[in-house]
Amino acid sequence: MSTTDDLTNILKSTNPEDLTEFFERHWNSIINDSKPFATYMRTLLKAKGVKQLDAFIRADIPEHYGYRIISEERHTKQRDVILRLCIGGRLSLDETQKALKLYGLSTLYSKAPRDAVIMVAINNEIDNVHEVDILLEKHKMSPLEKCGTAD
Repeated sequence: MSTTDDLTNILKSTNPEDLTEFFERHWNSIINDSKPFATYMRTLLKAKGVKQLDAFIRADIPEHYGYRIISEERHTKQRDVILRLCIGGRLSLDETQKALKLYGLSTLYSKAPRDAVIMVAINNEIDNVHEVDILLEKHKMSPLEKCGTAD
């Protein structure tokens, strides 16, 4: 299985006429699922022994809304909703970054102060959004947006 960096480096020197060969060689490393975020989150939560309902409770996300987001039945433009799910699901920083990418949202950026606080919270295994919000507010930053406030 090739890493994203490996594939990116290979693609730098791949010609358009070589794409078929690229896909054949690296098919197992490529996301070929129609709902990659849903598959990733379900698989990851199961591997961690985290029940979706428990993740929703820690994320302060209504159960029905959480299930619809994880299943990709509903799409949100709010990065904070996905961050809430990642925090409540006890995802690591690398897992959170991948979840954001798979959902089509920007990853956390260490030079952005609010993102830096969230990164520290995740790295310190804070798995309750209320605690993350307290940390954000302590540093005079806006808390994670509530679900549905900007959908």
